[in-house]
Amino acid sequence: MVKAIFWDFGGVLTTSPFDAFNRYERAHQIPENTIRKINSKNPENNAWARFENSQISLDEFDAAFADESSQEGFSIRGRTVIELLSGKLVPEMVDVLRRCKMHYKNACLTNNVKAGAGAAMQSSESRAAEVRRVMELFDVVIESSKIGIRKPDPKFYQIACEKLSLDPKDVIYLDDLGINLKPAKKMGMITIKVLNPRQAIAALQTHLPIPISGFQN
Repeated sequence: MVKAIFWDFGGVLTTSPFDAFNRYERAHQIPENTIRKINSKNPENNAWARFENSQISLDEFDAAFADESSQEGFSIRGRTVIELLSGKLVPEMVDVLRRCKMHYKNACLTNNVKAGAGAAMQSSESRAAEVRRVMELFDVVIESSKIGIRKPDPKFYQIACEKLSLDPKDVIYLDDLGINLKPAKKMGMITIKVLNPRQAIAALQTHLPIPISGFQN
């Protein structure tokens, strides 16, 4: 029986940063998905991984990512990447979260960095305030930048389960990255890869006896 829903934040409750990466790449005549490619190389110890684990500072990340991008033949500063992370909230997904809060425990599991405003690394205080109101809907928020562990490390998911006294088999987890879903599924969670809001809401609805679409606060 489902007792809780775990949510990734960026790309699930906000628009995907990958879209912003692609827009930047097109504007600067850089091959599409170059930034994602850089972040996928040596994923345990690259600049992005070390920054999400709070092992390096923003200045160090700025220089380290520039070095990694130069190896691909481009010049992209780490600060530029951080500026692209600030996604907009997706109203229909936030509405579903509000509906789920009435019946289930909810946790936010987010890989983030100590940059920008707030947990979602927003570009302004006004947008950070909007995100804070959404964060208040969660029973617990697990941030990689605070605990020094990042998805897909199984310990990340285990911490969330322990904080809410849950068996993983009682949890549904939504994330836009398959690599982050794999350990959750192996632990016994029901997993949903988020491609777009309509698809995600339909998939989540199949596992819940309560109506979750069309809810307004």
